[in-house]
Amino acid sequence: MMQTDMLQSAEPVRRTLIKRAAGLSVLGIAGVIGIGTPSLSYAAALSKEERDKMTPDQIIEGLKQGNIRFHTGKPHRHDYLAQKRASAAGQYPSAVILSCIDSRAPAEIVLDTGIGEAFNSRIAGNISNADILGSLEFACAAAGAKVVLVMGHTACGAVKGAIDNVELGNLTGLLEKIKPAIDKTEYTKERVSSNDEFVDAVAATNVKLTLEELRKSDILHKLESEGKIKIIGSMYHLVGGKVDFFS
Repeated sequence: MMQTDMLQSAEPVRRTLIKRAAGLSVLGIAGVIGIGTPSLSYAAALSKEERDKMTPDQIIEGLKQGNIRFHTGKPHRHDYLAQKRASAAGQYPSAVILSCIDSRAPAEIVLDTGIGEAFNSRIAGNISNADILGSLEFACAAAGAKVVLVMGHTACGAVKGAIDNVELGNLTGLLEKIKPAIDKTEYTKERVSSNDEFVDAVAATNVKLTLEELRKSDILHKLESEGKIKIIGSMYHLVGGKVDFFS
């Protein structure tokens, strides 16, 4: 019963079964997904009222459920054109995601979110710097997002580059920000970039260090200490498509 209540509270404050803009379309009437399961087309963008009703925990649960839909092959049938129209006059994202630029790890897709539902800041190795931090502060303090999610991923090329001491223009300085995660990763086997297990362990440590950096922001720290936002980490698995969440 508790799990059912959580799902109900998280999923539709998500768009109140979407009745604005192009409205709600029951695609099950015109067609079905898979073996006859009706699907809904989520048309309208998240409204301020819907976003403001949600708690950070409900938003996190919504992201978790979105990933389950993604990796089980049952994502919502988003009407992106309707979402575009509905959000043109204003945006009310519930979360801001700091993720890697890797083309295989698009946060909005793997978390099954729609247009206007989440800010996404992407940079190689999902590291933090002054500009990224300023963007996250804007997303939460000015725009009202209630969750900051840092999402790393397996087989991260930036992490491999840091392990191999790659030097390439401005990338050199970026990789320096990842290197502390190498030293802080406890791992007794082969500590090389060709060892996928080690790379993934460093990537997870890197996410945790990024969380520490974000909490150095006076603005984000204050919002989190007041319970207005939650700052969490995650790792996306390229194989299988699952996202593991952690504090």
